[in-house]
Amino acid sequence: MQIAARLKKIACVVSSLALLGASLGPVQAALVSTQTVLEQARITPQREQLLALAGQQDVQAKLVALGLDAGTAADRVARMTDAEVADLAARLDGLPAGGDGLGTVALVFLVLLITDIAGITDIFPFVKK
Repeated sequence: MQIAARLKKIACVVSSLALLGASLGPVQAALVSTQTVLEQARITPQREQLLALAGQQDVQAKLVALGLDAGTAADRVARMTDAEVADLAARLDGLPAGGDGLGTVALVFLVLLITDIAGITDIFPFVKK
């Protein structure tokens, strides 16, 4: 009877150690530089911006017209490296939002020309009143 009780205790200890050892995996600790944290904080919103851009209907229509599936575009943005995301976001920020400013300049010129012809302003010396 004492042998059975000891075997039970030994079995409990061995099984407890086995369960404890199984739950502990290899652990690694490393320092994370401030530069890495700042870079990740800068890239995450840019990646989200690109994903939101890929989700817009007009962008998806253009992608389909170019022969790319709309779902594939979001998948490709998700698989881009941080450097690619930063490069694409920088190029997007440099593009004009509503096209070039030539239309705006032409509109302002026409409005000023019409007001000058009407005699409201005196901007252009070549306009005779």
